[in-house]
Order: sequence, then C-alpha cells, then structure tokens
Amino acid sequence: MARSGQKKKEAGAGRFYDRIADVHNVALKINGYRGSVAKYLRSLGLELSETSNVLDAGSGTGIVTLGFRDSGLPFKRTVALDLSHRSLGVAAVEYRKDKRSNGRVIDPVQGNVLQLPFADETFDLVLSCGVLEYVPLDDGLQEMARVLVPGGKLVFIPVKPSIVGSVLEFLYKFKIHPIENVRRISQQYFNLVGNHEFPLNEPISWSKTIFLLEKK
Repeated sequence: MARSGQKKKEAGAGRFYDRIADVHNVALKINGYRGSVAKYLRSLGLELSETSNVLDAGSGTGIVTLGFRDSGLPFKRTVALDLSHRSLGVAAVEYRKDKRSNGRVIDPVQGNVLQLPFADETFDLVLSCGVLEYVPLDDGLQEMARVLVPGGKLVFIPVKPSIVGSVLEFLYKFKIHPIENVRRISQQYFNLVGNHEFPLNEPISWSKTIFLLEKK
C-alpha cells in the first residue's frame, strides 16, 4: 500500500508540473538560478573530460542543465530526465534557443528519479535540484548512486528549511528534508565532500543549499 501511495504521489507531481511548466520556467529565469549554478560548478574543479556523461535528474525546464553548459566544463553527453512531459517540452525549446550550447545535443528522457532508465555506473556526474523533496530521500539517493561510476560526483541542491522554503513547500506540494537527514542518509552511499551556501545576494540562496557528494 505504501508503494502504491508513493506512485500516486509521483504521478500527481508529474501532472502538477505539466500544468505550471511555463510559469515555473519564467520564475526560475527571473531568480537567476542558471547563473548561480554555473558559477558554483566552475568553482569545484570537477575532473570531467570529453568522455564524461552527465545526468540532470529531475531537470524540469532545463535551468540547471543549461547552468551546467554555461560552466564550460567538458562532457560527452548530457541527459535531462524529468517526469513532466510538458517541462521537457519547454526545456527543448530553451535548448534550441541557447546560443552557448553550440548545437550540442541535450538528450531529454521522460522518467522517474526512483527508477532511472540507465545501467549501473553510466554517469560521471549527476545534478539534482528540487526533486528529491517528492520522494523518500534514501530511495532517491540510492538510485542516483547506482547510476554513478565509482568516485563519480552528485551535486545535490535540496530545498533548505527557511521562510522561502516553507512557502515553496506549500505552493509546490512537496516536503523539505531536514538538513541533518540529508547529511546522515547521503553518507550511506556517498562521501560528503562539502555543503555550500550560495551568496546572500543570489536569490537561489533564499531557498536552496548544495551538497557535493562523491560515490563510495
């Protein structure tokens, strides 16, 4: 019964984002999330190469995917996975319009973050922003660890407890995971490399924090 309830919740989240995809995309653009993510990724010194595969798990309308592209980091393939068909459609338009992508293809995949349609150890880097709030944290982190190569990195951007976070929790119908739970559960599958706070002058700092995790 619990698993059935979770599936209904996930399906509901997909339909919800199908309805609000356009408005959500505009809101994220105004908030400058793309630039904040790009700057953070550039600061990490990630050991990626022209053979690296990257996954944005819960990519929504593509803001974080494009932020990765803006970082200038090398890669072979970028996959953007989301449950919402409409969000993927909005993202596809954004990718085509983006001049900085230099025509390099971003592969859209419709799918569930709890059942990623990829083989074990497929990706060198996984990005995930604002999606694991809809699922059991342990299950989501375990699945992301599964598709990462040993030593691969997860850039996990959860919603943090805050006034803005609480408003988003109500509006977007999710549940914030306490930061202590993120730290504890993530260390079952990852080494905790760092927990970054965005500068206060960046709107993303009002609701998000970042964990850099390395697969054990």
